[in-house]
Amino acid sequence: MIVGVKPRWVMMKAILTFFAFSIASGAYAAKVDSAKGDSRVIAHIGATPQFKAQIDPTTVTFRPDPALVVLGRQAFFDPNLSEPRGTSCAGCHDPVRAFSPTLNAQSRLVGTPQGSRLGHVSVRNAPSLLYVRYVPQRYFFQDDDDPYPSPFGGLFTDGRANDLAEQIRGPLFDANEMNNASPRSLLRKIKPTPLGQALSTHFGQSVLNNPNLFVQRLGEVFAAYQQSDEMAPFSSRFDDYLRKRKPLTAQEMQGLAVFKNPDKGNCQSCHLLNDTSNRPERSLFTDFGYDAIAVPRNRALVANRDPRHFDNGLCKTAAQLHWSDPKQWCGYFRTPTLRNVAVRQSFMHNGVFKTLREAVAFYATRSTDPKHWYHGQQYFDDVPKAYRANININSTPLNRKVGLKPALSDTDIDDLVVFLRTLTDARYVSQMSPLRDQRAIMP
Repeated sequence: MIVGVKPRWVMMKAILTFFAFSIASGAYAAKVDSAKGDSRVIAHIGATPQFKAQIDPTTVTFRPDPALVVLGRQAFFDPNLSEPRGTSCAGCHDPVRAFSPTLNAQSRLVGTPQGSRLGHVSVRNAPSLLYVRYVPQRYFFQDDDDPYPSPFGGLFTDGRANDLAEQIRGPLFDANEMNNASPRSLLRKIKPTPLGQALSTHFGQSVLNNPNLFVQRLGEVFAAYQQSDEMAPFSSRFDDYLRKRKPLTAQEMQGLAVFKNPDKGNCQSCHLLNDTSNRPERSLFTDFGYDAIAVPRNRALVANRDPRHFDNGLCKTAAQLHWSDPKQWCGYFRTPTLRNVAVRQSFMHNGVFKTLREAVAFYATRSTDPKHWYHGQQYFDDVPKAYRANININSTPLNRKVGLKPALSDTDIDDLVVFLRTLTDARYVSQMSPLRDQRAIMP
């Protein structure tokens, strides 16, 4: 292990606050980079800054240009952005399902959303875009109690995009998603459309003459839309509980207690909440950090038909950013928010689980009954042998030995699932699967 970075499971996890920033225009302005004179930066690990302080997230303000929000919404639903035409961003981020995927018959079997071409599905699951505005740019932070700094922030589960404007390049030019060959081919297609003309009206004709500038401006309008209040509704029953102390049921409260209990669920060590504050933005249910929990291999993914293929997550980004010993980050993926998790049709970065209860049960018995999860094997079957030492085996409830009693009982699991359903924003409650459909399914 190289001094200067650390695997996340050795952290004494404090209740972190997040880097605050102000959005003054449609451009994503959450700069945490190495600008000279930035007193927050105390060091660098490769190309990524290390910060010395934490800032209360309730100081965050978002003021995207309203005109850019309108343009961003128009672009988000434009089916001309894919090749072949017909798949908009909403195809993987359905506004009916909290801006997470609604899976068709084929992609439901696989667990990841359909791309623009028949027979092509994404190699990773698509997250909800709600509350994505709070995700900071990549940074390292070292708590006073920790020997080494850990990475936080960045978009995608592997942190490869630093901000929302950069993030759109991923799906636009991914062959299994929107399948555009290049910025030039995308511009050629969009130029004569209403979206092209709207971008030209706002930014000037030059945006339609320069492919790279076109993609940059497109990123700015997408970022503005995702920063809008429409994308952070805070309208769940849990939010009503925070703001008005509107009671939750006895089982929901028991699930909250299991969620917080460091000897049971221990969920809030990564999925942070503050249930004593009446400000919902203090309960984003993520610390924007990374963990290596070794979910089972999704054998339905086409790429996984090759036994030599592995999705190693953060370490590829670490290598590109010249972090020390990037291989120590293989198997790490960014912790998602749990807001609106109950409306999802598949779970984890590879879509291997099809019910919320199954995902919760995995945490409970991954270590005590690994053969149940790893296709009859004792080992982490979607992590190369060389990187299995990176996997979190220290944090509750992942720290039990094979054959021991799990930290969570079946009742605890059921209570957790019931609590997590309270995190669903009002508009999406009808999209939650009935509780009777939440029995675990073998991966």
